[in-house]
Amino acid sequence: MAFLVHDARHLERPVRPVADGARSRAGRRLWRVDVLQASAAASVAVAVALFLAEGGATRFGDPGSAITSLGIVAGLAATDLVLVMLLLAARVPFIERAVGHDAAMSLHGRLGKPVLYLLVAHGVLLLAGYAIADGVDLAAEAVAIWNLPDLPLALLGFALFLAVVVSSLVAVRRKLRYEVWHVVHLLVYGAVLAALPHQFSVGGLFVVGTWQWAYWLVIAFGTLVAIVAYRVVAPLVTTLRHGLEVERIDPVGDPADGVVSVTMRGRRLAALRATGGQFFIWRFLTAGQWWQAHPYSLSAAPRGDRLRITVRALGDGSASLTGIRPGTKVALEGPYGIFSEASRSRRRLTLVAAGIGVTPTRSLLESATFRPGEATVVLRTQGPAEGWLLDEVRDLCHRRGATLITIPGSRGRGWLTASAERQGLDLVALVPAVADSDLYVCGPRGWADGVISEARSAGLSDEQIHHERFDW
Repeated sequence: MAFLVHDARHLERPVRPVADGARSRAGRRLWRVDVLQASAAASVAVAVALFLAEGGATRFGDPGSAITSLGIVAGLAATDLVLVMLLLAARVPFIERAVGHDAAMSLHGRLGKPVLYLLVAHGVLLLAGYAIADGVDLAAEAVAIWNLPDLPLALLGFALFLAVVVSSLVAVRRKLRYEVWHVVHLLVYGAVLAALPHQFSVGGLFVVGTWQWAYWLVIAFGTLVAIVAYRVVAPLVTTLRHGLEVERIDPVGDPADGVVSVTMRGRRLAALRATGGQFFIWRFLTAGQWWQAHPYSLSAAPRGDRLRITVRALGDGSASLTGIRPGTKVALEGPYGIFSEASRSRRRLTLVAAGIGVTPTRSLLESATFRPGEATVVLRTQGPAEGWLLDEVRDLCHRRGATLITIPGSRGRGWLTASAERQGLDLVALVPAVADSDLYVCGPRGWADGVISEARSAGLSDEQIHHERFDW
């Protein structure tokens, strides 16, 4: 059989229906996304406009000055975009609630190459412009400008940023352990600290008291404050306030799979305002673990003074969690992500998951609001009765009136099994009402891309499709 349908319409207690304003709520969230995107673009435009308004427009009188000015514009745009990248990674609540952590970090990564190209253009154009103005060749000019204030620091900043961009390339990233990649990625802070003095000291570009000087001072200082507040202070306060510690570790399924559920106990956890589908960044404060940050989704909706995650041993960090002892203190950051009710735009709900992607799916199913018959869960499993947390998902579907479809067997060319593909099945055949649903997809990247592609072909809009990445 290609798939198994467990149609559950039983319900133990009434459930409040999705608010009629769900679509309006989604519209407001997308409006905030538009505002953030426009603000990022406007910040670059403002930086260039202030340069031109405060004397830059007069620097295009001869070839040397014109090339130098273009180099300055490239440097200003690059610096502005680097600060945008840092804000995207600062976990500012407004940004997190609008676009979600995954989307913010995706944009953060995509900006890396354009910034690198702008920095290269900045250096090359300045060198060429200075050489033309001085009437010397590029080599002689390079020697002449070496003693400019803070230039060695600027070159160090460029080298650090280059290391970050190279380590983020897919082909390179796959060869690195997550912990190594994470440490290398932190070099972007060193790159900014090394480059900023050069920007303020060379060429008298930012005269104290000008609008240009004030603009850069405000955005640089504001970015620094955001990073310290939300990457350092907020996690420390959250950790101390809630006193989280490991209560127990339970194996899930076949021990050979290396999947465990970690239940943690704390105090005043309701103040976190976490919901099913969201994730935290966890640090288990024990030898060999305290320095490792783990981004794991909740596998159960928060209840009372307990939180639970379910983890598969995919790397050294996750594999070592099986040896953590009860009583181990836990530092946490979050909650993050909008793979939750915050993204709802429709009354109907379709959840599609594969592998360990079942963890946020299971917690979202537990906390989501829907009437009996309005939710469908589609799980890719290895066998009819095999699947992590499958019994829990089946029980939740039974109690909440959701339809569970399991698709056992080996994966075919797309996201379904080979058997299902031979029968001509697709997302619409499995979930006829999917076009009028919010679709939540969580699983390996290539598999999830296949589901999302079918969803778009079925007519779902971007506001209806919600994807949780759990790779890096």
